[in-house]
Amino acid sequence: MEHHDNRGLAVVTGASSGIGRALASEFASAGFDLVIAAEDERIQAVALGLRAAGVRATGVKADLSTYDGVQALHSAVRGTGRAPDAVVINAGAGVSGDFARDNDLASELRLIGLNVTGAVHLAKLMLAEMTASGTGGLLFTSSIAATPPGPYHATYVASKAFLLSFAEALRYELRDTGVRVTALMPGQDDPASVARQGVEALLAGREHVGAGAAGNAGAAGNKVQFAAGRVLSQTAQAWIQARRGAD
Repeated sequence: MEHHDNRGLAVVTGASSGIGRALASEFASAGFDLVIAAEDERIQAVALGLRAAGVRATGVKADLSTYDGVQALHSAVRGTGRAPDAVVINAGAGVSGDFARDNDLASELRLIGLNVTGAVHLAKLMLAEMTASGTGGLLFTSSIAATPPGPYHATYVASKAFLLSFAEALRYELRDTGVRVTALMPGQDDPASVARQGVEALLAGREHVGAGAAGNAGAAGNKVQFAAGRVLSQTAQAWIQARRGAD
């Protein structure tokens, strides 16, 4: 693997705002160069800001819910001449409401295209680079909501559950390759805190991290919710989540 000044290369999607932008900043602080992507023009301003701070950063405007968008990002990464040391599949969309009676089908299918199909497509391409080099880490932004059913956020929560299961399966499959896989599972928390915990977990090779506010009470609450999601019946979990959505 080629390195520039001993700096690793991190790829972060959904990096124009929120947790994705915070993840890009966290990797920059950890000494990584960056290829960052989002579907909106703000990604170029984020890349410019990183470069102004002395970080080698490339911004890629691409719709990762489409085949061509994923391929464009992959081409940009390959254009660096370097295999990625860290890849964060963070870009995602959400849809809320009654699936059968309220929500627009096109919005639901676009969510699946970005959160599921695009994530699988990008993971396939990036893992080919990382397994060939025998090192690297792949971080999926799932959600603490991934363990229970999600009434009124049905496809969103299902997509996050897919990412959690996918990450856990890949982690096992890649256990002898030198490539680490981590699932980041934030709740409604401060993006900077979530990003810090996510990057720390990936670099430490942890299986998943239930990131929370300040890494303390919020993280502890997320761990309890994650554990409950593995124990309570699906009906009970659905009732709890539906009540939360109604509050």
